[in-house]
Amino acid sequence: MDKEMIRKYAQLIVKAGVNIQKKQILVIFSPIECAEFTRMVSQFAYEEGAGDVVISWRDELSTKIRMLHAPEEALDEFPAWTKELHMSYALRGAAFLSISASDPELMKDVDANRMSKAMKTKNLALKDYADRLMSNKNPWCVVSVPTLAWAKKVFPGMAEDEAVEKLWDSILVSVRADAVDPVAAWEEHKSNLAERMEFLNSNNFKYLIYKNSLGTDLKIELPKNHYWLAGSEHTPEGQVFIPNMPTEEVFTLPVKTGVDGTVVSSMPLNYNGNLIENFSLTFKKGRVVEFSAKKGYESLKNLVETDEGSHYLGEVALVPNDSPISNSRTLFYNTLFDENASCHLAIGKAYPCFKDANELTDKDFEERGVNDSLEHVDFMIGTPDMEIIGVKDSGEEIPVFRSGNFAF
Repeated sequence: MDKEMIRKYAQLIVKAGVNIQKKQILVIFSPIECAEFTRMVSQFAYEEGAGDVVISWRDELSTKIRMLHAPEEALDEFPAWTKELHMSYALRGAAFLSISASDPELMKDVDANRMSKAMKTKNLALKDYADRLMSNKNPWCVVSVPTLAWAKKVFPGMAEDEAVEKLWDSILVSVRADAVDPVAAWEEHKSNLAERMEFLNSNNFKYLIYKNSLGTDLKIELPKNHYWLAGSEHTPEGQVFIPNMPTEEVFTLPVKTGVDGTVVSSMPLNYNGNLIENFSLTFKKGRVVEFSAKKGYESLKNLVETDEGSHYLGEVALVPNDSPISNSRTLFYNTLFDENASCHLAIGKAYPCFKDANELTDKDFEERGVNDSLEHVDFMIGTPDMEIIGVKDSGEEIPVFRSGNFAF
């Protein structure tokens, strides 16, 4: 693997991903397998003037042991110190970096109901923290680094070292760390995404209608004065950051009660360490009224039934089939990458995609049809034959996607 390119990646995360400011604290959530890279990011953050770097290590193998053997009542508890870690630094204006690199099937032997209970406990405890990040009150960024278990799943049959190196190569290319100047390459990429964002915002569609050969036939209503976002975002104080690296999506939110029809998944979904495959959801007035899955049905059931809001959608994202990650023809079993190879939707909580979002109250959001939930889980629906029509208030229909790609 290219050591210099990995260093560029670490610098890119610090300078453009979280865009660390002088004396700002950086909090990193990292798997213990990614320690070497995490230390590199930490050093670059200090070199850029970070006030401090706080690292919270995660060990998914220890988590599996707990999920298999802890008494049932333990799954209803969440450590107060962990909640305090998240919220105390959030209130101090810290930037947050999460390294997403889980084994896609680590938890396949764990009872899905136990996983669901533990996840719900965690999400309830960290709701205020999650709300802050989803409304961009703190800069945040999600990235990935290869682990052996993940690499072996993505590239089965390869020697272990070869699989890890190939996954490194795929990640580094997807985040443009192979460019001479990755920061400049991201500025150009954000500009290209902004052009698509501008087209969608200028048309202010009332509905999007999806159809493909898998069986997707879905109509999604968009809120009045909704706003499409892409690439970078900013805090209320104006600190620009990139929430996901890589990112190829342009996204907004649906009206909570404005989704009707059936949508069929186009890729497996890694949820709580279990794969959900070949699944479909049917909506009526926004609510999931029927669902099925050839694999992982119990996990899908637990996701949909987390709370009332998880019966509804919270995100609508457009990604062309002709995109770098899609063209790699690699199934990553990791939502950060797979969602950037395919149009996708999200079950659960909505991002407040309105220009005046910072001025709105919870009641305002509810009146505009913004969904709320403990969950926000993306799932992929895009295909090479996806057709999407945008319908304006006047009834005028404009092609948005033809044959899996933007029609404009």
